[in-house]
Amino acid sequence: MTQHPTQSPQFFLTAPSPCPYLEGQFERKVFTHLVGAKAPELNDLLTQGGFRRSQNIAYRPACETCRACVSVRILAQQFKPSKNMQRVLKVNADLIGTAHRAEPSTEQYSLFRAYLDARHRRGGMSDMTVLDYAMMVEDSHVDTKIIEYRRRGPDSFVTGKGEGELIAVALTDQMADGLSMVYSFYNPEMQERSLGTFMILDHIRRANAAGLPHVYLGYWVNGSRKMAYKVRFTPQEHLGPNGWERYE
Repeated sequence: MTQHPTQSPQFFLTAPSPCPYLEGQFERKVFTHLVGAKAPELNDLLTQGGFRRSQNIAYRPACETCRACVSVRILAQQFKPSKNMQRVLKVNADLIGTAHRAEPSTEQYSLFRAYLDARHRRGGMSDMTVLDYAMMVEDSHVDTKIIEYRRRGPDSFVTGKGEGELIAVALTDQMADGLSMVYSFYNPEMQERSLGTFMILDHIRRANAAGLPHVYLGYWVNGSRKMAYKVRFTPQEHLGPNGWERYE
């Protein structure tokens, strides 16, 4: 029997379950735990290899008959916003994002619930309780921040913080080579702001300011309308059999 060092990650395979993105398909995932002092280093390595983080788990698809899920990362330093994206930035020029420690709040959960009820009522997260939400935010052994977006106030130029109601939230990991957008949500009644697009554009700006080359968006699922927006942010790279390859 092969012995493994206790510090080496152990990988597990889930049982097949219906795919949430492609009708008629079944998904399986390979996963491992991200815990302990080596978690940030392991998270960097696994994310570069196509894994995603959810709480203290890193996972990636391991489907038997489908390869539709493709890991996507934006080349932040080469990115140029389209005219429509420039419009989104202008519409949201009154917002400012403030990065905090990954700590949940009742205000965040209220916005999270409103977002799920309006946009993902039948999704796998639709029955998440306040405790589930707290675990999603807090259960991290890597460098995770929660970014709250609020309107600029009279003192924002001094404090660097927004004021007033919470409009959007992003849960984000900072890694050695980029920012990974773990999950984001926003006020579903403000459709004219295109807040999902705005938060990605803001993360590209943050990556550039920090000298980080990538913004990781998770999986683009070819054939899924829900994921089609991810390929709008070019140039980007897709992870395939030959490694990361440029996509425009």
